[in-house]
Amino acid sequence: MILPYTQEAYQLFHEGAIALAEVEHNGIRIDTEYLDNAIATQTARIERLKNRLQKSEVTEIWKNYYKGRTNLNSNDQLGYVLFEIMKYECPELTATGRFKTDEDNLSLVDHPFVKDYLKIKKLEKSLATNLIGIRREVVDGFMHPFFNLHTTVTFRSSSDSPNFQNIPVRNESVKKLVRQAIIARPGRRIVELDYSGIEVAIAACYHKDPTMMSYLKDKSKDMHRDMAMQSYMMPIEEMTNPISQEDNARIKKIRYCGKNMFVFPQFYGDWFLKCAKNLWNAMIQLELKKRDGTPFKEHLYENGITELGEFDPRDKPKKGTFIHHLQEVEKDFWNVRFPIYNKWRKDWFYAYQEKGWMLTKTGFICQGMGERNQIINYPVQGSAFHCLLKSLITLQNRLKKLKMKSLIIGQIHDSIVSDVPDEELDDFLHLAHQITVDELKQQWKWIIAPLEIEAEVTPVDGNWYQKKEMKIE
Repeated sequence: MILPYTQEAYQLFHEGAIALAEVEHNGIRIDTEYLDNAIATQTARIERLKNRLQKSEVTEIWKNYYKGRTNLNSNDQLGYVLFEIMKYECPELTATGRFKTDEDNLSLVDHPFVKDYLKIKKLEKSLATNLIGIRREVVDGFMHPFFNLHTTVTFRSSSDSPNFQNIPVRNESVKKLVRQAIIARPGRRIVELDYSGIEVAIAACYHKDPTMMSYLKDKSKDMHRDMAMQSYMMPIEEMTNPISQEDNARIKKIRYCGKNMFVFPQFYGDWFLKCAKNLWNAMIQLELKKRDGTPFKEHLYENGITELGEFDPRDKPKKGTFIHHLQEVEKDFWNVRFPIYNKWRKDWFYAYQEKGWMLTKTGFICQGMGERNQIINYPVQGSAFHCLLKSLITLQNRLKKLKMKSLIIGQIHDSIVSDVPDEELDDFLHLAHQITVDELKQQWKWIIAPLEIEAEVTPVDGNWYQKKEMKIE
């Protein structure tokens, strides 16, 4: 159970509910013609892919084995056909020894049927959840998603009808497909303001680890780059001073893996076994290479890492495996690199066990049953979102006070999405930076870590997919 404990906490949610109601009223403009065409095109594309699968040798083997029980939507049946009948190597088994057939495992099987099968799954999901979901909610060319403050236990917001916070971002083709439907009002731009690394910064306000503070304050340091280097055993020369745009893209891909497959999972309570698997799979799927073109798998082999290793949490990882290497990286991460952060995690959890409740920096109490990761993560995630909410409230009120025509039209946990007239763009960006970075720290003195806001802006009359980074001068 989560309750506002202080008057300030109650006021935050009271004013936040009003501000988000106004955001819902503003609405998001939709290109209905494009959306209708996209729905028709994707439906036809899915049918073509399904027809192609019907003619595949895999489908023939599948039907011959399962006969009347054949279910071409069953991952379990597909796994048995691929790994038992066709003898493809299964990358990972479940805890009970069965074939694991999630998307991560299937994507490692190099067969045209599997690639088409996974593509259909993604397209069907984006069609039903996003394209048709958005179309269902459009009225007079606009949709008005709800933004809720009362439905989650993480202190964060949620969205529905449709879920604006679930618009795809990781799969580039699906991201493009859906975001092109969201367009600016005539003569305007869509502006997305993102609190860069807000949860890392707010976590530092709790644990005050000096190494983390150094990373946050010193722009020459890069935690995600460093952990990518350590995980993949890369020298600093390979991750700095790009020699071309292609080399810069290569470095960004490697850093992305370090950030999203080690650093953030570790902060949120994951462990080396899963991190090792995800980093290894990403190395293969993203075709990570050194600057001279050497594949990472070959590079690791030259450094004594011969294989991923077995995924059995009951056994000690075998030396010479990537799993064993990541176990050592994890030990160094928490015991050497961030020991103060590690101590805070333990102390915070033990205090919760003794008291049965915790008080966040923003004045909310969380009490009741909770797993260790939840107890450690909720105050950080909640306080980080509350920074965004308070900034959104202030920005909304200031826009009205200044009689500006800019409108806030959406919110996604760490970002604010707005519809801004071209002639107001510079003023809007300056105002947003002043509120989100300078004024917030003046109002909440407990924020001792640097805050950053990044802006991405579409062309005039553009769609949300066209947004590009813009520096706030």
